[in-house]
Amino acid sequence: MVVLVQGFLGLQGDTLKPPRGSSKGFLFPAGNRQEPKPELNKSLNERLVSQSKKQELHSVKWKGKDLFDLVCRTLGLRETWFFGLQYTIKDTVAWLKMDKKVLDHDVPTEEPKTFHFLAKFYPENAEEELVQEITQHLFFLQVKKQILDEKIFCPPEASVLLASYAVQAKYGDYDPNVHKRGFLAQEELLPKRVINLYQMTPEMWEERITAWYAEHRGRARDEAEMEYLKIAQDLEMYGVNYFAIRNKKGTELLLGVDALGLHIYDPDNRLTPKISFPWNEIRNISYSDKEFTIKPLDKKIDVFKFNSSKLRVNKLILQLCIGNHDLFMRRRKADSLEVQQMKAQAREEKARKQMERQCLAREKQMREEAERTRDELERRLMQLKEEATMANEALMRSEETADLLAEKAQITEEEAKLLAQKAAEAEQEMQRIKATAIRTEEEKRLMEQKVLEAEMLALKMAEESERRSEGTALQLLLLCFPPPSSYPFEFTTALPTDLPSFNLISESLSFDFKDTDMKRLSMEIEKEKVEYMEKSKHLQEQLNELKTEIEALKLKERETALDILHNENSSRGNSKHNTIKKVSEGLYLP
Repeated sequence: MVVLVQGFLGLQGDTLKPPRGSSKGFLFPAGNRQEPKPELNKSLNERLVSQSKKQELHSVKWKGKDLFDLVCRTLGLRETWFFGLQYTIKDTVAWLKMDKKVLDHDVPTEEPKTFHFLAKFYPENAEEELVQEITQHLFFLQVKKQILDEKIFCPPEASVLLASYAVQAKYGDYDPNVHKRGFLAQEELLPKRVINLYQMTPEMWEERITAWYAEHRGRARDEAEMEYLKIAQDLEMYGVNYFAIRNKKGTELLLGVDALGLHIYDPDNRLTPKISFPWNEIRNISYSDKEFTIKPLDKKIDVFKFNSSKLRVNKLILQLCIGNHDLFMRRRKADSLEVQQMKAQAREEKARKQMERQCLAREKQMREEAERTRDELERRLMQLKEEATMANEALMRSEETADLLAEKAQITEEEAKLLAQKAAEAEQEMQRIKATAIRTEEEKRLMEQKVLEAEMLALKMAEESERRSEGTALQLLLLCFPPPSSYPFEFTTALPTDLPSFNLISESLSFDFKDTDMKRLSMEIEKEKVEYMEKSKHLQEQLNELKTEIEALKLKERETALDILHNENSSRGNSKHNTIKKVSEGLYLP
């Protein structure tokens, strides 16, 4: 016969070993279970199956306690009073009795025969009562499954908080570089009822779970699981076993059995009991066939009777009542020596683990600091390398710039020398032009003076010529007309004494007029005019050249009205002599 024992063992990295004194066993990895050989069916074969481990054990005709103890020893579990081996018969849950042989139980005939290693009784305060880490872990796994299967009602906000502690227990501290978006996509963390209750995507749920998960940093797995249980134990349906019953009037009700007592619920409301009987207020519990009787300690209170559907259900209710009542009374007494030893060992183990965690935390902190220091040094080294590279590049650019500047300085120096030389030459030319201009001005004044003198002389000569012409005309008149004695009047006006002498001979008129000096003077004047014009033209060319050279340096805003008039006359080609000539000829109108 093959017996399959299932439970919620989920420890990572543990190895199941057969207890001492037992027969040989074989370890099977999850998902690779091997069926027993036919020759092994002659003895009782029990297979312990968990979420991650399987072990096949061999023994002969064990009682329920033998099988239960084997499972507990295999798991290293000492707080055995919370657990039991559960099986199902005719849609009814039953628990393996410790003092009865396994094969004598009314178990299904098909093979393998399956037993579930589960918590049968729940603690009132998980933090105070659960001593061993393995006990805490088994309760955590079972309660978590009941919440996800909606056997325990959990509000949405509490579901998210519990999910965050479950993630902390599995993944450890939150690391954004490791736990990136979508790392919880394959995890079952929330009841389907909660997920369907909101129009939220899985990413939105993950974001909220991760937000709380990040706040649990520093909690070890056992601490996260204990926090999970501390929250879950305050849920209304935590640790309650429900049974359908009827009272004397035939009203359908629900009976709830838990660590605190017996509770009567309305079938539609499993959260709030209508009547409660704490264990310390119950005097006696009994059943007869399908009728179950609860006698309160206070005799003034009526006895509560109800009927169940099956006798087997009454037996199960009585087992749960006895077990929960015993634990209720046990909690209110001093701890037994075994429990004291377990708590002392648990405290020592907890202190040792705390020290290990502290050492590990210090080492981790030192490692992180060393890594940060290393990263900082590497970053600084890279920065220094970059700075060195940039400095070298800057140095090369500076050298190139210095060479270019040196070349430019040399070129500038040469240009400065050339400019200085040109400036000196220009200065000399300016001095020469100024000297020439001064000489030209003096010559011009002399020439103008000579021209004026010549003009005065010409004017005098013209006047003289005119006077002589008038004398000649007079003589001609005398020749043509009678002498003055024949006129009845006589001339009283005397002729000028400075007129030239005229000789009148018979019918011809002759006079002695010497113009040799006049011709010579006219030739000298004409010659001086030609020389003056040539010198003036050359001077004008030099002045125009100088004007062109310095035109770029002129400040237009400082020009006077006279400068402007001079420029206008120059642009029209008017000069002093041209203007005088035009005025004298009557051709120029200002």
